[in-house]
Amino acid sequence: MKIVVTVKQVPDPNSVTVLESDNTLSRDKEVVLDPGDECGIEEGLQLKEAHGGEVILVSMGPERAKDAIRKGLSMGADRGVLISDPQLAGADALLTARALAAAIKPESPDIVICGTESYDGSTGMVPPMLAELLGVPQLTVAKKVEVDGSTIKIHRQTSDGYQVVEGAIPVLITVTAGIAEPRYASLKGIMAARSKEIKQIGLGDLGIERGEPAETIEGLTQAETRKAGSIIQDDGTAVDRIIQVLAEAKVI
Repeated sequence: MKIVVTVKQVPDPNSVTVLESDNTLSRDKEVVLDPGDECGIEEGLQLKEAHGGEVILVSMGPERAKDAIRKGLSMGADRGVLISDPQLAGADALLTARALAAAIKPESPDIVICGTESYDGSTGMVPPMLAELLGVPQLTVAKKVEVDGSTIKIHRQTSDGYQVVEGAIPVLITVTAGIAEPRYASLKGIMAARSKEIKQIGLGDLGIERGEPAETIEGLTQAETRKAGSIIQDDGTAVDRIIQVLAEAKVI
């Protein structure tokens, strides 16, 4: 079984800076492997251990994004592909999906694993676009994955209840952060990662031109400051007052 996991290097959640020039996140400071992608890597490794095959990590970003791939390789992934090109700076979701699809197609994977959404963009648009461009079905928000031959089954929790969805391989799945606890890289894994292949390619190698963006960031505003709460004194009418507050908030 060939498994591709898309991974992304994102700004450290503790040191996020927005560039005023184009409203994008600065990546000049500390950057890390997206925590959600670590869970995707772990799920890919568990599927490999259960069914055999290989796990390939595919990422898009600057040269330093190799560090994110290398972390996944130290966890046990087999090799990596980095799409890196100056034209990709500030790429929108569609361009990102097009580049990833062009890099993944030659691999002909059985399963493509993506996080539900990246920490920095948080749009959740790349996985469905990628599935469409690859011409495969997508099964989303998986918290458990089962594979039996050419059939894949995912379990997911939704606001409407617990669902079990079945599909055929090849397939793209998105996984939640709770699907698996990412393993720690061992010293042996870290040393082995140094010799594993990370193939670097650009848009020219993929036959893609940037073109006009399909989406742009028009502006950013500060989130509304949380208002102070109110204290209801228990003077004998507290229950009635609480019920009134909840009714006004349309909670009950």
